Amino acid sequence: TAPFEHRSGTSIHRRKQCHYLGDRKMKSLLSMASVSAIQHDSELRLYYNKKLAEGKDKMLAVNNVRNKLIARAFAVVKRGTPYVVLQQHAA
Repeated sequence: TAPFEHRSGTSIHRRKQCHYLGDRKMKSLLSMASVSAIQHDSELRLYYNKKLAEGKDKMLAVNNVRNKLIARAFAVVKRGTPYVVLQQHAA
């Protein structure tokens, strides 16, 4: 999910894009999952809106949400427990 910069000296500045070795299908699936998570998960929606309020680009904020989803998935697999929404347990 890391964007790679294409730069050649000072004259060529292209938009950051996916590396040619990266899995584009997986990146597109994660992007769709992050957009859905922004709509339905209140914690990620707050995080996304906070990034936009900081003046970040929308796609950068979506990429940050994508990385949070990946971190959640790996944490669940590493611990071997189901995902727990912390906001429901905070009093």
